[in-house]
Amino acid sequence: MDTFEDLKCWQAANFLKNRIRNEVLNLIPDKEKYELKSQILRAARSSTANIAEGWGRYHFLDSRKFFFNSRGSLGEILDHLIEANDCKYISMDLYLSIREDCFTALKILNGYIRYLTEKNKLPPKQ
Repeated sequence: MDTFEDLKCWQAANFLKNRIRNEVLNLIPDKEKYELKSQILRAARSSTANIAEGWGRYHFLDSRKFFFNSRGSLGEILDHLIEANDCKYISMDLYLSIREDCFTALKILNGYIRYLTEKNKLPPKQ
């Protein structure tokens, strides 16, 4: 049986989430524990969780709103990465590398949304 884990968009978002957990969070100082550090982790978790929840919905229109929420979370991750770089918590090289993964996840998710939109088009009204 296929699950959301088989979706390329979930895999890309999960890869991004793991990079953030393994490469970014430990660089953010403790003074940001309940601010930036917490927010970036929540956004990363939300990116995959919304794809999983959308996959579990029965109707495409219901699913689509969760995929759009995931897109929003990926945008939020990018904003948090910019903040972390601006505050010199992460290097420019790390920022650019993870930024690229963020855009890759967005592109794959946008493609999946486009695919589902085309697949679920209703016939024209007669």
